[in-house]
Amino acid sequence: GALLALSKPPGLPILGRPGDLSLDALLPELRQRLGLPAELHVVKAPAREYSGLVLLSSCYHTTKKLQQFFTHARWRGQYPATYRAITVGVPAEAEGELSTGLCWQQQGDRAMVRGCWQAGGRGDAPGSAEGCALQVVPVPAPGRRSLARKDVKSTLTRYRVLSATRGCALLQLQPRTAFPEQLQVHLTLLLCPALGDHKHSSRVGRVLGVPFFLAPEATPTGTQVLDEELLSQLGLSPRQLHHLPLHIHLQELVLP
Repeated sequence: GALLALSKPPGLPILGRPGDLSLDALLPELRQRLGLPAELHVVKAPAREYSGLVLLSSCYHTTKKLQQFFTHARWRGQYPATYRAITVGVPAEAEGELSTGLCWQQQGDRAMVRGCWQAGGRGDAPGSAEGCALQVVPVPAPGRRSLARKDVKSTLTRYRVLSATRGCALLQLQPRTAFPEQLQVHLTLLLCPALGDHKHSSRVGRVLGVPFFLAPEATPTGTQVLDEELLSQLGLSPRQLHHLPLHIHLQELVLP
């Protein structure tokens, strides 16, 4: 009917500036190639760095109805989106939930950027913070006032280990909330950063092979560090590491 699903590669943004490559810019050509009578709208899509399912609709009312369904599903405590991730490290527990507050913070500065997380509208990026050096940081015990002012958002992700080998794992992730970079931050709190996470993986340090969490203020972002064995398995040299994409994939969407 009105729905169309496709798989997006990592690195392709949903929205972009005029002239830039983005999913939104490709929709008119996609509509023409498929011979659709009406223009396509994005119903649901993974963040720029993620790969996976993109749900499109050629009916405005269907788009709105489904977007409301996804929002209400989170309020009802349901998990309509299921992701897969490859992690560097294996969680100590085979399954569980990760819950923490998240907020935007100026890099190198402990002051929060109030309200930035909701300014982007679509939840993809902080709209009022464009051009600023911002990072998403966890707030383990947010106060009621900060939550009420929306300085901090309470987030929750359910995870399950599907497979593990040679110090890496394949995880199923089901976020109940929506916040930029939520899955990456939750995986670092699990001490198992996603493969290809060049933004948050530096927060997981190791002493004698034992991982521990480092404060975001003390850990500048940089290319993910992998051991020689894993590099060999991937067929990569250290110089090629910064090309390694983020291995988080939107695998399944439940529709009403």
